[in-house]
Amino acid sequence: MAHKAAEAALAHYFGYTSFRPSQEVPVASLLANKDVLAIMPTGAGKSICFQIPAILKRGLTIVFSPLISLMQDQVDGLRMQKIPAAYLNSTQDKDESVNVMRALRAGRVKILYLAPERLASEWFINFLKGLPIDQVIIDEAHCVSQWGHDFRPSYQLIAPFIEQLPRRPVIGAFTASATREVEADMKRLLGLTNATVHVTGFDRPNLSFEVVQPQNKLQYVLQFVADHDAANGIIYCATRKDVETVYGELAKRGVEVGYYHAGLSDEIRKMQQERYAYDKVRVMVATSAFGMGIDKSNVRYVLHYQMPRNMESYYQEAGRAGRDGAPSKCVLLYSGRDVMIHKYLINESVHEPERRRIEMSKLQQMINYCFTTDCLRKYMLNYFGETVNWTRCDNCGSCLHKGALRDLTKEAKAIFKAVIDTEERYGAAMITDIVAGNRTDRIVRYGYDRLPVFGRLEDMDDREIKGLIRQFTSLGYLDCATGKYPILSITPAGEAVLDGSAKVTEVRRQLVKVRPDGPRQRAGAAHFDGTGNSMTMKRRASNKPNLFEALRQHRKTLSEQLKVPPYLIFPDTVLIDMASMRPQTLADLYKIKGIGEAKLQRFGLSFLKVISTFSD
Repeated sequence: MAHKAAEAALAHYFGYTSFRPSQEVPVASLLANKDVLAIMPTGAGKSICFQIPAILKRGLTIVFSPLISLMQDQVDGLRMQKIPAAYLNSTQDKDESVNVMRALRAGRVKILYLAPERLASEWFINFLKGLPIDQVIIDEAHCVSQWGHDFRPSYQLIAPFIEQLPRRPVIGAFTASATREVEADMKRLLGLTNATVHVTGFDRPNLSFEVVQPQNKLQYVLQFVADHDAANGIIYCATRKDVETVYGELAKRGVEVGYYHAGLSDEIRKMQQERYAYDKVRVMVATSAFGMGIDKSNVRYVLHYQMPRNMESYYQEAGRAGRDGAPSKCVLLYSGRDVMIHKYLINESVHEPERRRIEMSKLQQMINYCFTTDCLRKYMLNYFGETVNWTRCDNCGSCLHKGALRDLTKEAKAIFKAVIDTEERYGAAMITDIVAGNRTDRIVRYGYDRLPVFGRLEDMDDREIKGLIRQFTSLGYLDCATGKYPILSITPAGEAVLDGSAKVTEVRRQLVKVRPDGPRQRAGAAHFDGTGNSMTMKRRASNKPNLFEALRQHRKTLSEQLKVPPYLIFPDTVLIDMASMRPQTLADLYKIKGIGEAKLQRFGLSFLKVISTFSD
């Protein structure tokens, strides 16, 4: 259990009466001066795990953070709660930097945020050596590992820096996702051999996961955004070109939309990020470059225009939704072209054979996720090594799908027989040509047009056959080599189908069709509002004033006055509770989770005024 002083600080500064179960171990360990390696999902409240010990410790806590925008938001949020915090980065002029360093020397700063790149300066390291450092925190610690999905060489400067300090501080390493390989790498590189390893469950019950195969991705996105017109969202695209295309089409339709990719200047990227953080745009279209710097709590959906290369990337990016705990959607738009592009890029860019094998294996796991008919949440949790005792979550695309069972045994036997008859020498393209009856030059040259299985599936489209092959691979009936040449082979499960002892069935998943009349809310359909709750078209159409919306607008006005993002004043969950409970006094308001004393004194009366003057 967390220390009583820690719980008192939590209530005073952050407005929570107790820690989440996932927070107790890291807090208690850091307070006991024990190193911690904590793997906690996005939205689990990892910042509090080291901020509370930092407040209670005598000396300084240094937090290494990957992005300037992230550390600025963190410091603004801490200062708003009257916690003495500061950052040092390249955006500051000389006078600002000098003032921060003077405050550090005078002991007026409890938490200092730094980018690891600062450790390239010997002068700066010598400056830090003179400070009473009690705690060093590494945020997004997976960046230290070359086997991670977001390796940053500057993170490898941290361990040598710690070794140079006159007194070794307690170390806390935090990340949202890490495979066992990356976990071992973090422990080795950061010297955490005796650390308390705390792996919080990866499950995010408030997130609804879905995989769809639209006939037209762009039209699907336009329709989705229109159907969720009160919600904040992120649309991830694999290329800059797609970012600009999707952004342009949304902008044409009057959507408040921004865009972000690595090809933009630093100034434009900063502007776009600020516009999204301050709710000046409600949708951000971006590449994966728009990633770790997002601390926005009220993102209600994340769309992936293409399938990411690995589950770690997808989990982190999709996890930007619903950080405040309110219901949110994560939708992946799949096409076979995504797979081809990823395989090409891996073969072209990854030269080390072992690394290429690992990347291909991770890609196959991602493909399997897109084709599994089992619970998507369960699949994701199993990938990260978490076992669950349930089979359905009733909150993902697989569990909620009501399609009829389809017998695919005939199609499976044809494909499996073609693989065996060609001595397991070919990939999906050749097998497709054989069962589809495509009399190509190669087919004729090798005499495969004389095989009994030739043309067995001639009534099917080539694309559909290849889709079945990918699906049979994901279900374990076929094995696909993860090298340069993805050769198919039969597994024991596939052999059981061929000998008649097993059948292949699936829940029929239809391609998502976009309405011909364009994006428009479906009559009678559930609509996802800005709170993360669903409301009916009837209520939406009434245009009745909404207290939550009034509180949100007030928050936005305050954020513009104070020049801080709205979610730093209060997250959506606090506004939802205000709208539901309708407190009349400061004492009533203080009972709401997430309102600490500093914010109560600063903002309480103005929000009570909105509530008191609001009428249904």
